[in-house]
Amino acid sequence: MHPEVIQERPGMCPICGMALVPAKPPKKIPTEHDKHKGHKKTDFLVKFYVTLALTIPILLYSDVIMMAFGWNAPRFPGVDYLMFVLGSVVFFYGGGVFLTSAYRELRARLPGMMTLIAIAITAAYGFSAYVTFAGGAHTLFWELATLIAVMLIGHYIEMRAVQGAKGALRELARLLPDMAEKLTQNSSAAAADKTQSYNSKLKTNSEIVPISELKEGDMVLVRPGAKVPADGKIIEGQSELNESIITGESKPAVKKAGDEVIAGSINGDGSLIVQVTKIGENTFLAGIMRLVAEAEASKSRLQMLSDRAAFYLAIIAVVGGLMTLLVWLFLGKDAFFAVERVVAVLVIACPHALGLAIPLVASISTTMGAKNGLLVRRRLALEEARNINIVLFDKTGTLTKGEFGVYSILPSENHSEEEVLRLAASINSRSEHPLAKAILAKAEEKNISLASISDFERVAGKGAKAQVGDSLAAVGNRDLMADFEVRADDYFAGKVSGLEKQGKTVVHVAKGRELIGSIALADMIRPESKDAIKKLKEMGIRSAMITGDSEDVAKWVAGELGLDQYFARVLPEEKSDKVKLLQEQGMKVAMVGDGINDAPALTQSDLGVAIGAGTNVAIESAGIVLVKSDPGDIPKIIKLSRLTYVKMIQNIFWAAGYNIVAMPIAAGALYAQGIVLNPAVAAVFMSLSTVIVAINAVLLRRRSLG
Repeated sequence: MHPEVIQERPGMCPICGMALVPAKPPKKIPTEHDKHKGHKKTDFLVKFYVTLALTIPILLYSDVIMMAFGWNAPRFPGVDYLMFVLGSVVFFYGGGVFLTSAYRELRARLPGMMTLIAIAITAAYGFSAYVTFAGGAHTLFWELATLIAVMLIGHYIEMRAVQGAKGALRELARLLPDMAEKLTQNSSAAAADKTQSYNSKLKTNSEIVPISELKEGDMVLVRPGAKVPADGKIIEGQSELNESIITGESKPAVKKAGDEVIAGSINGDGSLIVQVTKIGENTFLAGIMRLVAEAEASKSRLQMLSDRAAFYLAIIAVVGGLMTLLVWLFLGKDAFFAVERVVAVLVIACPHALGLAIPLVASISTTMGAKNGLLVRRRLALEEARNINIVLFDKTGTLTKGEFGVYSILPSENHSEEEVLRLAASINSRSEHPLAKAILAKAEEKNISLASISDFERVAGKGAKAQVGDSLAAVGNRDLMADFEVRADDYFAGKVSGLEKQGKTVVHVAKGRELIGSIALADMIRPESKDAIKKLKEMGIRSAMITGDSEDVAKWVAGELGLDQYFARVLPEEKSDKVKLLQEQGMKVAMVGDGINDAPALTQSDLGVAIGAGTNVAIESAGIVLVKSDPGDIPKIIKLSRLTYVKMIQNIFWAAGYNIVAMPIAAGALYAQGIVLNPAVAAVFMSLSTVIVAINAVLLRRRSLG
């Protein structure tokens, strides 16, 4: 995750603690910002100060400055050669960074910004050197010096802006603490000793170690307010953990013994003893950073278009510069004027802003997504999201919780809901059946005390029965009720039948031969699903559902959520066929599933979204991976895609429009009106254009996805 860290042998990164990976050979094609490869901001700043110091005497002896201010600098023998020496130092020292970068561009057969700058300063220096030794009157040393000075400070400012724009990825790396409080063998044993007081365990037998020294199985102490150093499982303690920077969930998560914790999350008021389960590159945070890095390496269609445009613009600038030289010489202007125009054209036409227009926005949107729990694996997927006009949700675990819950309680005459729930929960207190667990959870939620039971017996395929007080009681289906000779009146039976037609699972509760009531259970709809569907409708996007459940279940869920359509009784291998069906109708389909049995459908869709990945972020079939099981993140993806696209278009129009207008002016198109740009002014405009593009990209961070 830190490519600047290089060492000869395998080991752990001293910055983030992740295992170092073998170095890969450099790719032939440079990345979007490869022109600054190996450069540091401070290099540009130091070179700028040295160049500025040398530029002052060059300016004092330039003809243009002396004419502008009406004064004459003292002349002495060899002054012209001194200007040549100063100009040479500026050219080779200050301009050396542009010359070496241009060499790399040409060697890769991808001429770009650095190539144009190198040609411009070489033309100015070569012309001035020739004039100096040929005895000519005017040189371009002052233009050369000011141009290089402006370019150096411009690149320094630009690198600050670019690094600020990409700073969110570094924020992810900084989430991990540098050190961890590791419990020694004695204290680890004490953690399992329930007879020793918790406080005494916290005060002794621990040591502070770098997180790179942690191993799987180690015990660490996470004190209040501290960061969790590695993925692990809580052995002892309870606290609220802030995972917002990692998962995007603003509400602190309550964690207790047995729960998993994520490296980088911030502990609340309680102290925790955590057993390390994952370290280094295997942690959840490392997985996020890996996905972000993959997204950084991938390119959207707009980015590929802008890269190609920047390449051709560089060619056009060189041809335009040559034509400018020939035209002005043909019109009778002197070589000084013609070369000055060429330098201005080459500088102002640098496709730097165009080259940065897309990568900066893409980088910011990727890191914005990561901080909101939306992990972009492929940029093309995020770009495609803005065109989606229907979202196809898998039902179980996506729109619903994927587990049974109590939907409603129907007490029979002369009985209450609480009585029905207490009796059902009491009987099921010894059962491991999913329906039993749902009933027990509801009783716990309502703080209902359970009755004592005896002689518990599971009745296979029917339910369970037990002795409650002096009576035999049962919870189960109609067959079990028939065994107990329990019958419901027609009105009650009609209500139960209505629930069953909606796809609910109904269990009946009886005591003796009396029906106490019935409980309807269902795969409960997530509270956030309805809001997500509503937001999609507001965005003009249709919603559909695909499920293997019956028609009745699918119809009920679709009606509850207000879905536009649904597909019921669909086998896992048939899901991709439904995606194709929608695509054949001219729709751009986003498929939302768990990324496991939905893999073919996710791959077939225009946008595959794996939801509820949790700590498993390496889902190959999805272009975007969601950390949480929250359908409300789907509108966020589409909003992020639309905001990203708008910013990209704004930057492209600005960068391309600037070059279209600026090149003719730099070539001297407004010379008759008395408007001429010298190379230094052209450099200022070029740098400003780049900074404007960077600032516009950074403004994307201020937009909310909620």
